[in-house]
Amino acid sequence: MTEEIIIAGFGGQGVLSMGKILAYSGIMQNQEVSWMPSYGPEMRGGTANVTVILSDERISSPILRAYDTAIVLNQQSMDKFEEAVKPGGVLLYDPNGITRHPTRKDISIYKVEGAKKAAEMGNTKIFNMVVLGAYLKIKPVVEFDNVIKGLKKSLPERYHKLIPLNEDAIRMGMKSVEVVNVVK
Repeated sequence: MTEEIIIAGFGGQGVLSMGKILAYSGIMQNQEVSWMPSYGPEMRGGTANVTVILSDERISSPILRAYDTAIVLNQQSMDKFEEAVKPGGVLLYDPNGITRHPTRKDISIYKVEGAKKAAEMGNTKIFNMVVLGAYLKIKPVVEFDNVIKGLKKSLPERYHKLIPLNEDAIRMGMKSVEVVNVVK
């Protein structure tokens, strides 16, 4: 099993953190892992993306041009990465701020109202965990227990008190994902 993922959005949305948690979760499962961030000089508010590869085999290169899954959190990323999803792959997006929704018919498309659900839960900073939960519902590439271990590994200890809230956000995302289009 090899899963090649791009997570893309604005800096400040937790894009890199989501990728890091996925990468640590893969490590906890003894998988081969690649985590390669890319962000503009603006940081918060600029574009950011991270490529994560999880595999049972050695990873030959972290550089990808096509992805099994794209997790898209803003319109610029939709414009850039919708076409980069391999036929038969998955595109997951948060419709908040998306003006042109995905239209491809050769990929499975899902959406999750991550920003809305995080606001309903009282903390907009858990938005990325809602989205991560939606992704893990669609593609359970790592076990839930390992995601929690990955959270503990990637969050500074002073924030460990927030792990239960993050866990709830992941579960919320798992319950909230909506099917837009599924290819067989």
